[in-house]
Parts: sequence; C-alpha cells; structure tokens
Amino acid sequence: MDHVASLKCLICGAEYAPDEVLYVCPKHGDEGILDVQYDYGLIAQRVDPPRLARDPDPSIWRYLELLPVDGERFRRWRASLGGSAPAYPIFNVGSTPLYAPPRLREQLGLLHLWVKDDGRLPSGSLKDRASAVGVIKARELGREVIAAASTGNAASSLANLTAASEFRTVIFVPQAAPPAKIAQLLVFGSTVLAVRGTYDDAFDLCLQAAKAYGWYNRNTGYNPYMSEGKKTAAYEICEQLGWQAPDCIFVSVGDGCIIGGLHKGLKDLRALGWIDRMPRLMGVQAAGSAALYDAWQAGLSPLEMTPIEARTIADSISAGLPRDRIKALAAVRETGGAYIRVSDEEILAAIPALGRGCGVFAEPAGAASYAGLLKALAEGLVDREERVVVLVTGNGLKDVASARKSVGEPHVIEPTMDSLQRLLLGMVGVDGR
Repeated sequence: MDHVASLKCLICGAEYAPDEVLYVCPKHGDEGILDVQYDYGLIAQRVDPPRLARDPDPSIWRYLELLPVDGERFRRWRASLGGSAPAYPIFNVGSTPLYAPPRLREQLGLLHLWVKDDGRLPSGSLKDRASAVGVIKARELGREVIAAASTGNAASSLANLTAASEFRTVIFVPQAAPPAKIAQLLVFGSTVLAVRGTYDDAFDLCLQAAKAYGWYNRNTGYNPYMSEGKKTAAYEICEQLGWQAPDCIFVSVGDGCIIGGLHKGLKDLRALGWIDRMPRLMGVQAAGSAALYDAWQAGLSPLEMTPIEARTIADSISAGLPRDRIKALAAVRETGGAYIRVSDEEILAAIPALGRGCGVFAEPAGAASYAGLLKALAEGLVDREERVVVLVTGNGLKDVASARKSVGEPHVIEPTMDSLQRLLLGMVGVDGR
C-alpha cells in the first residue's frame, strides 16, 4: 500500500502513517475525521485511462491502484477463491448504468442530462461501494466481526457483501428503520439490534460497542476509508463520459459521506490530470433533515453546527448532526456548488417522475437528487446547456410503502370485459386496443 502517503486530520492538519492510527485523529476524540492522502506520482506510473480501458474487470476493483487497500493481498485472495465467477458479491460492486434519458431531457429542456442508477448494486444501494472497501480493510487487520450503525442501507450493504463469507456482522439500526431494510439484514444473517432511539443514538452505541469488543467499525464520518469506496462513483461517471467531466452532479445528502466521497474522487482525477475541471457538487437535503443546508446558508463552519431533530420520509438521509459534515461542506464550497432543500412531497413526486422518465426505481433518498435538480432549474442554479448528472443512491424496493404513497392505488375491476370497458372509457389516452 505504498501509494497511500498518510492519513490527514481535517481539523488540525496532523498527518499519520496508515498503520499509526486506525480511524480518527487522537487529538480530537471521535470527531477527528481523517482523509487519505495519496502519492499521485506513483499512481500515475501504474495506471492511466488507456490501461483502464484494457481492463476487463467492470467492478470498482478496476480502480485498485487508487484505493487504500493492499493490492497484492487483494489479488491473491480473489485468485485463491478460484473459478471465473465471483465468489462473493463484494467482487461485483460497481459498473452501474449511466442513462441518457430522452424523455427527461425533453421534459426538462436539458440537452445533456444523465441519470446514474446505483440502485443496481448488489444490495440496491451506493453504500456497497463503501462497504466493499471496509470489508477489505477488516480482512487486512484480521478482524472477524464488523459493526455498523445505519438507517438501513449501509447495514444491508455490509450484510450482503459479507454473506456466506468468514465475516460476522453486528448492525445497530433505529427501531423505525423501514421493514424491507431490516428484512435484508436478517436474510443475510446479521445480528440486528434495533435501538429505541434515533440514528444518532444507534451510531453512538455502535462506537462504544466496537471499542469495547474490538469489532471493526464501518461507520461513515468515523472510518476514513468509507469515503474512499464511495468516491468510485465519481470515477465511473467520468469514465462513462469519456473522461469529460460533467458541469454538475446532484446527490442526496444525509451524513455527508457520499458527497464527500464524490469530491474526493473528483480531486483524485483532477490531480492525475484525467479530467480538466471540477464539477459543481449539488447536495440535496430533505427539509426535515437539512442541517448542512442551514450551515451552508449561514456560512457556519462544520465545528459550529449543532444537532437538529431530523424527520423525513427519506430515512436514508435523516441525520440530526451529519457525521461527515467537514467533508460534506467542503465538497460544496470548494467546487462552487450549492445545497438545496426539498420537501417530502417533492421527494415523493420525484419517485414516479424518475420511474416514468427513465425507468429508474428510486427510494425516497435516491429520488431526492432529482427533486433537487427540479428545484435548481426553477431557481436558475443550472443552465440548460450544462452537462448534468443525477446520482440515484438507492433502489425503490428498499421502501415500497413510500413508493405506494407516491403513486396511489391500482384500479379495481370485476373480472369482466364490461367492467374493463367502463374503466377504459374514463381514462384519457387509453381505448382498449
């Protein structure tokens, strides 16, 4: 792992060797989030766009030289499992589609719009990208138990990627997490602990338990390697666009790790000279969980932020005090982007809009990014000539109840042609033929 230069504290700037600290800067307790620093000169000697183009591996592991893992140990492990088919879901993370949807382009008057569907990842969530890197780091350390706190997606991601492997997982979720996400955890064999409290309560308990029992902690905003997994979405977007960076990327934001990861990935590509400009990052928050939007509007530093009571239908982006707030605010401020606040009603309306406009089924948090684009267009934050990417972070099957709220109920008819004909006569654009 000689391409990793150091781990740098984002509060005080202190730097540590990768084997010197495990998660955070010891000068700031649990708040001392670190950022992985790379030797870009060394990376450039080992990989570039032409070499990537010749790599048949479509997963995030095609970017192995840009990830903070021991590449040789990883390759040996994968090879030891034998066979041409992947042994575990972890080897299939990545390569999600980037659509150029004609209908949405026409509806919005955006000539250059793309929608990236990370709901197609193994567990149905972008968070597979982070979990994949987390599992490899746990393996490098010889840990057998991995813990995580989650509103559902990070947890189901970890559970899915470790299923049928040597790892055991302990998951802390708020008791109100959607049943579909809880079901995923149980099906994949995790020990699931439903905490009577908020996500923040679950997060704090997870921190304490991991320290007490020596479990590997996958939590975002604490484990610096989670951003490194999520940054691969930025790599894929730029590679899928022929290394022509878009003008802006819309992404939903809760704890802030995804937008921070996108920023890190774009900075990597810019430092390597693979893209010639930095896209604006447009963070979209639910109105009931808009701590970062409020801080951005007020010009607050991350350390000045205080907890709020978060309430939104988009459970995946519900966070009272975003854990990765330092990276999340920097992502928007340093790229000239913006934070956008959308209501739960706007989020729900975006679910069928995406489904009917480009065939992408998004959970509420995933649809929030599209709701943010609509608001940005209305407020003049995006020019219709710009190249725009909307990143959908999670699949709609994660929260079917919310999807049903967004579309209403099916027509109920008798099993006769007369009943069908009466219904069709009252429907616009349907004549039964």
